Amino acid sequence: MKNVKPFGPSIGKSKISLKFINILNKEIDTKIFSKNNDYSHKLASQIKKEIKVTKSFLNKYLKKELLKNIKKFLKNENIKNIKEIKILNLWVVCQFRGEYNPIHYHEGDLSGVGYLKVPKNMTKNKLLKNKKIQTNGTLDFINGQKAFLSKSIYNLIPKKRDLIIFPNYLMHTAYPFNAEGERRSFSFNVKLIFGN
Repeated sequence: MKNVKPFGPSIGKSKISLKFINILNKEIDTKIFSKNNDYSHKLASQIKKEIKVTKSFLNKYLKKELLKNIKKFLKNENIKNIKEIKILNLWVVCQFRGEYNPIHYHEGDLSGVGYLKVPKNMTKNKLLKNKKIQTNGTLDFINGQKAFLSKSIYNLIPKKRDLIIFPNYLMHTAYPFNAEGERRSFSFNVKLIFGN
């Protein structure tokens, strides 16, 4: 886990294990998409297929690795006196060509996103060959306003296995892309319970 501070709030960047990815991808690939596990109506996105992961599956297969990374992020920020870390929810976003997540924030205290699949050539944009900033399929974090020696946007190009942890209030957006294939990610929210 490496914490970066492109502006006020810190953002943690790490890698998730292939075992974690394979377990979650297999669960999503075999899950029948129905009204029972459709999570898109609860979210801000313009994405058709978003699937809520059950608490039992989360606790059995995913929680241990997520907690390990959350604890490293908090340690790097010198946050102490945590009595409990509660993962409030976790869902998978299956994003295809033209779909996107508008600017939004999350509930809880911390949030995270991890990448399970990323289409080849996702960030390519034939119209903007000379642009330095890529936005096709990328993730932008937004904070404050641009000023001298202060950026307001932090642009990340997702890669398979990337895990990003950030404060829940940090505004962010996932841009659409034009490539064929699926950009599959998972997101989660965390509540921190502090001790005395």
